[in-house]
Amino acid sequence: MNINSPKKVKILILASGNGSNAENIINYFRDKFYQIDWRIISNNSKAGVIEKSKKLNVPFQILNKDQFNSNSALIEIKKFNPSLIILAGFLLKISENIIEKFSDKIINIHPSLLPAYGGKGMYGMNVHNKVIENLEKESGITIHYVNKNYDEGKIIFQKKLTIRYPCSSEELSKNIHDLEMEFFPKIIEDLIKVLNNE
Repeated sequence: MNINSPKKVKILILASGNGSNAENIINYFRDKFYQIDWRIISNNSKAGVIEKSKKLNVPFQILNKDQFNSNSALIEIKKFNPSLIILAGFLLKISENIIEKFSDKIINIHPSLLPAYGGKGMYGMNVHNKVIENLEKESGITIHYVNKNYDEGKIIFQKKLTIRYPCSSEELSKNIHDLEMEFFPKIIEDLIKVLNNE
């Protein structure tokens, strides 16, 4: 092995839905010079991310809400022992036992410029509907560490966009999604470089 080869990094992705962010992140690293061991866990047995994980040849696991609210999910995650845990459209609140064990290793992306439009129930179209309803001049994405409070962890990165009216919630959602696709993998790469002491 090349002495300059990067260390192996274990990355766990938690996803509840379609898995477009998860797929985009994994594909971003396909041609990169990193050794990454991927794993996907979903709380939704019907989530689109499951089919995507099969297509990507990434191991996946289903853990339900009760398992996440007990020690079961923590036990399973500890078996994998991830260097990073990425929330990619994961709708359950992360339990404090997981946060304590993996402090400063869990990151999330939020579709607004936190602290604006964060908190319980503020996800997806709920966020965009409120932003448009309030005629905000800008919105964007926030990538942040996860702590015990919804959307209150330390901010790692933000990217703004200007809202040009007339603009629907659906149009804003698409524009925000484009930012997620572009920047989430890049910020994860920055964090991997730190793990590899680059």
